[in-house]
Amino acid sequence: MAHTQTLEAADLAPFDGVEPDAAWAEEVRRLARERDAVLLAHNYQVPAIQDIADHTGDSLALSRIAAASDASTIVFCGVHFMAETAKILSPDKTVLIPDARAGCSLADSITGEQLRAWKAEHPGAVVVSYVNTTAEVKAETDICCTSSNAVDVVASIPADREVLFLPDQFLGAHVKRKTGRENLHVWAGECHVHAGINGAELSERAAANPDADLFIHPECGCATSALYLAGEGAVAADKVKILSTGDMVHEARDTKARSVLVATEIGMLHQLRKAAPEIDFRAVNDRASCRFMKMITPAALLRCLREGADEVHVDPETAKRAEASVRRMIEIGQPGGGE
Repeated sequence: MAHTQTLEAADLAPFDGVEPDAAWAEEVRRLARERDAVLLAHNYQVPAIQDIADHTGDSLALSRIAAASDASTIVFCGVHFMAETAKILSPDKTVLIPDARAGCSLADSITGEQLRAWKAEHPGAVVVSYVNTTAEVKAETDICCTSSNAVDVVASIPADREVLFLPDQFLGAHVKRKTGRENLHVWAGECHVHAGINGAELSERAAANPDADLFIHPECGCATSALYLAGEGAVAADKVKILSTGDMVHEARDTKARSVLVATEIGMLHQLRKAAPEIDFRAVNDRASCRFMKMITPAALLRCLREGADEVHVDPETAKRAEASVRRMIEIGQPGGGE
């Protein structure tokens, strides 16, 4: 279909002069073997990077795969906080990210210093941080969560305890809606890509595609609008699925719909189309592309493997404290869905 070709062609540029052909793929595999490296790619990476990886998925699932791998080197094709999480869970392994400049607007929306100040305003509150945060913030956190187990994590906290939820305001609103918890305070952070997928766009696309299922990431600005459409009867309630990226892949295999509108970063469409090629997956917003994710180009991956760049380090004391909050998350609910 034309929309598929146009979208993926846009995803694949620019490549810094390196074409992802068979020779490139062979060189990447050879260098990975030489480094005893496992290649991990997030669902939002360009298709060429996803296809060359040993494992593709969400950040937490990939970090858990990295920790269990026998490889001595982890090459994390994602953004910086993801590579940090892999290092936290695998402190004895070498962790590389193909471009250390690949940051995250959501992770950058709160610092460790800001969190310490917020905690001081709410003594005794339990701090729940989305896994999309820096190691410094995780070190100040009681329990981390993913978008798929955030509700379970908050529900596990005694009802009389205040909760500080950070950093994503849309995921926080979703958790508050599901738990009905009035003593849940939400940090006003956001992912600039997900926040840009708005309710007006969703309403327009849903009206034009009345038979389509809606796969909505809870970080999206349109998540509340999706539930409103269902509540008003504009969209059948069973067609609205609020899902993490990992859960989107599972749902793609199970849905009976012939078409699906997807509200998340457009790189996700590649994995969905591979999981269920018979379904017409379309983005709610074709411009929802993360420039930080797209900094991991084929050229950057080659440089990383040839030069051992860029290595990710986490202060050992910070890593130890951060690991405790991540381990607590894994013990609660179902962690597999990731962000």
